[in-house]
Amino acid sequence: MMDPYDRYELIVNGRTVKTPIAIASMAGIVDADYVLARKENIGMAFIGGYSIDEATINASALMEEEGRKEFISTDPAATLKAEIEKLAGTDVIPAINLRGSSPESFVSIAHELGDGVIYEIDAHCRQPAMISAGCGEYYLQNTEKLAMVVSALKSTGVTVSVKIRAGVVEDDSELARLLWKAGADILHVDLMDFGSSKIKQIRNSCPLLLIANNSVNTFDRMKDLFAHGADMVSLARNSDVNTLNYLDMAISAYADETGWYNSPKQLCRGGDLRSLTFCCMPVKQCPLMPALKRAGMTPKEYHDLKIESVQNTPLASGSSTCFGSLAWCCKGSTPCMFRDISIKKEGISLADYMRYKRRLSEKIMKRLFDEDNREEEIAG
Repeated sequence: MMDPYDRYELIVNGRTVKTPIAIASMAGIVDADYVLARKENIGMAFIGGYSIDEATINASALMEEEGRKEFISTDPAATLKAEIEKLAGTDVIPAINLRGSSPESFVSIAHELGDGVIYEIDAHCRQPAMISAGCGEYYLQNTEKLAMVVSALKSTGVTVSVKIRAGVVEDDSELARLLWKAGADILHVDLMDFGSSKIKQIRNSCPLLLIANNSVNTFDRMKDLFAHGADMVSLARNSDVNTLNYLDMAISAYADETGWYNSPKQLCRGGDLRSLTFCCMPVKQCPLMPALKRAGMTPKEYHDLKIESVQNTPLASGSSTCFGSLAWCCKGSTPCMFRDISIKKEGISLADYMRYKRRLSEKIMKRLFDEDNREEEIAG
């Protein structure tokens, strides 16, 4: 049986993710016991949402009076400690979805609970009582305050996730960049009715780990989200044991067969920036040229980066290929006799080839966003 890291190469909060499937928070429903009943087929779980200060606790009480399920506690830190302790010893990475009305509220909880859990800022709830309390979608209407919460929470040294609802702000790409610059590690996106194109848009805007949420209940839906840039998917209402088991088995089989569970489409077929790993040498007018221009990279920089990045790997070889190196070869699902001959000469499988392509993609993305950081620092 393949090791989870070898299968997905995914580490979050210092732990290997055993499967890229998470449970999303549902207030009053998703607690530790809910997670434990589903632990075999998930890699991460967001319990909550939990209100953590007076304003949001009062809002939760009002929402409960109106008939909604809520987790209400006069001592949120103690409640959360008990819930997190229940998950200790499992291979599910714990995360807590928090509703707070000020940076200080989040910082206080982080000091109480430490860095063994992921902290998710709830900028997603659209209930009027929670918005009036200065939480949930209030943060999407006041993104500068959301950025302040992210920065404050990140200053404690913990892993920070932000749960948002797509389409609330004018430009989700700009929001993603703002949250990345503020210090977020994870962006958890309820896609609403926008579909996978929204994930691609966000993927091209930031290097954050992306979790796609909303109506993930078939393998085709999950695979489409992965192909457009999601690192993980999350389920809420569909997180029954049978659905989770089916999705977990399907993605593990797909990962073992292909070598890269969330490989993008090729650029010329609508792929996100990760697909630069599959592009050929920049010698003709094709979708590569405008993509490089938008990314702020010259064709020579792209050429040199790929050559440099594949040194001492099997991708450096490939004398029988179009451009003399597997660095310039296409996705494994695209038929190519010359690529396959070179792969065979190197003694690796097609799945191994895709694993190397994934690592090349990570180097390209790192350079793109590192360069972006440097340019902004110089401009500042």
